Amino acid sequence: MQLYNLLWLLFLAFSLVPLLRQYHLQIARNRLIRQIELSRGSRLITLIHRQEGLSLLGIPLSRYINIEDSEQVLRAIRMTPPDMPIDVILHTPGGLVLASQQIAMALANHQARVTVFVPHYAMSGGTLIALAADEIVMDANAVLGPVDPQIEGMPAASILKVLSQKDLNEIDDKTLILADISQKAIAQLRKTVFDILLSNGMEPARAEEVAARLTEGKWTHDYPITCAELREMGLPACGTLPREIYDLMDYYPQPVQRTPAVHYIPVPYKRDKQG
Repeated sequence: MQLYNLLWLLFLAFSLVPLLRQYHLQIARNRLIRQIELSRGSRLITLIHRQEGLSLLGIPLSRYINIEDSEQVLRAIRMTPPDMPIDVILHTPGGLVLASQQIAMALANHQARVTVFVPHYAMSGGTLIALAADEIVMDANAVLGPVDPQIEGMPAASILKVLSQKDLNEIDDKTLILADISQKAIAQLRKTVFDILLSNGMEPARAEEVAARLTEGKWTHDYPITCAELREMGLPACGTLPREIYDLMDYYPQPVQRTPAVHYIPVPYKRDKQG
């Protein structure tokens, strides 16, 4: 019986230790997030996706921007006064166009200054969100990516290219349908990027050029766009990433169990002299 009790206590200990560790990690995150907010007088929202492993099988589980993320980010923006700046930390491979577009448009419509911090990478939908910022502050080695739409796992631009390389009578119906969807998807996303850039003060001709460059399949979808290329496009990118951002990323280790991708202090803010 004593052995049974000992085994039971060991089981409880092994069960509680990860929970306690996660609890203390959450407190440390909240403390540093609030410290950054007070120093910058802003609302800080993190959108961080790590690849996770299932606790028993160790099977990789990729995370991406989804509707739940967009709901949480939009809620955080609604809880922020119109005249309070918003800071966003982005670390993501991308995700659903709808969710990314909702977040991007909400940030673009926010009246106060929006700053996006990219410590490592923000690809695809993450880039779309970054484009909505008044300033994109990146690590010297961080990258963004193209936002060209993907249809059933294939680049829309590549599907359209089939139409110009084969006779229509030799193309199956499904490919023709995918090509029609691809054409619409590229046009829709190009307009979205154009509208976002235009709302941030970019000249229409330059906004049209950048929107086409990012959406029409100039690069592969995983192509890393560096600071130099972003500056060449006329985007307000790069700068110096604050030390506190790196420190906060240390509180988002490669997790075993699922943690929220979006994080912010869940209380309404009021603009005052103390920040």
